[in-house]
Formats: sequence, C-alpha cells, structure tokens
Amino acid sequence: MVKNKVVMITGVTQGLGRALTLRFAKEGAKLAVCARRTGELNKVRKVAEAYGAEVLAVTADVSVPREAERFVALALETFGKIDVLINNASILGPSPIPLLLDFPEEDFTEVLKVNSISPFLVTRRVLPSMLANNDGTIINVTSEAGHVGYAGWGAYGISKFAVEGMTQTWADELKSTNIRINMVDPGEMDTEMHALAVPGCDYELAQPDEVVDIFLYLASNDSKGIKGQRFEAQGFEREGL
Repeated sequence: MVKNKVVMITGVTQGLGRALTLRFAKEGAKLAVCARRTGELNKVRKVAEAYGAEVLAVTADVSVPREAERFVALALETFGKIDVLINNASILGPSPIPLLLDFPEEDFTEVLKVNSISPFLVTRRVLPSMLANNDGTIINVTSEAGHVGYAGWGAYGISKFAVEGMTQTWADELKSTNIRINMVDPGEMDTEMHALAVPGCDYELAQPDEVVDIFLYLASNDSKGIKGQRFEAQGFEREGL
C-alpha cells in the first residue's frame, strides 16, 4: 500500500511517532524523520534501517521556522518528493497539568508553539512540492482533548483544538486539488506522555503499534478522495477496516 512512498514523520523518538516509523519501514516506505534528541533519533533510525528502509533522520525542532525549512529541504534533496506528511510532534507541558488559571505562561506558549505552530510550518513548506506533483497526503495527529474541552488538560488540549481547526481550514483551501489532509485521534495509549498526563492510570491502554492501521490506510491510494475527516484510530481498528 505504501511501498516506495516517501513518508515524512515528525517527533519519532518514542510513543506513536516511533511506532509509525517502524511500521512504515516494515511496509517498504522511504522515510524522512525528525526529532529534537539526536541520540534517541539515531536509535529509531537504526531499527528502521534494519527493516530495510531508506531513512533520512534529521535532528530538528520543527517549531522553529528555519529548522522546519531545513528538514523539508533535506528530504526533498534526498528523495525528490514527499508523498506523505504526518505531523506527530507534540509536548504535554508541565506535569501534573495545572489548571489554566495556574498555567505558567511561558509553558503555555511553548506547548502551542510545538503542537500547533509546528504542523503549520512543516505543512506550509511541504505543500508546494505536493501541489507541483499534483498529489499528496497530510495527516495531523489530534486528541480527544482537542475535540472536547476537559478541565485539567490545559495547553495540550487547546493546542489540539488548533490542530483540528487548522486541518479543516487546510482541507477546505485544498479541496480543488489532489492533496488530501485529514486528522487522526490515536486515543489513550501506553506512553510516557500519557503517564505524565494521567498519573496512576488504572485502566488498560492501547499500545502505540496497535493504532497505526488508520495511518497506513490514509497514506495509501485506497483513501484517495477522503479529505477533511477526523478518524479515531482505535475505533477504526474495532470496525475491522
């Protein structure tokens, strides 16, 4: 389904980003991946390469315009195109998450910068090449906390509300093109971020590698024509699609 497609993924050193990288590697995709921690990034790169994937791994903070620009430029220089972009990079902010009244303003700004500004910056730089090729797929990672406001989810939830609005806006602006942009809520997963967000969680959680099927579907040609939609990854699996 995605063999030989060039797939760009942000934030790949742990959790969902790592699971996506390794699954796309197994499926034969060519990968352009980034993260802020070089050591952890190289560990993921080596595993993906062991599956036979061609991998460009770039240390970058894509919330910084020049670093987003460099990441995209290197990917285009290496592969000549980008077929799929998955905007996954995000941070939680302080843990335990303070109520908004107590939320440190610098942390609030940083969470929105990483979670909301990053996908805008990377998408804006990837789109020209996709438009030139008259084809492309963009998948933004959202959250239930970005769809319904919950007390105690602070800047993280608000940042994901921004991602959902941005996805819908991009989709409408691109509706006359062959570029399709959608968003996926992976649901609660057994990750370091979830442990920080919900300390002492006492219920069963999905593993990150159990929620990647919807991403493969949206990245494949089977999903052509699907635009501006919101998918729940765990619901997608339950339906057996």
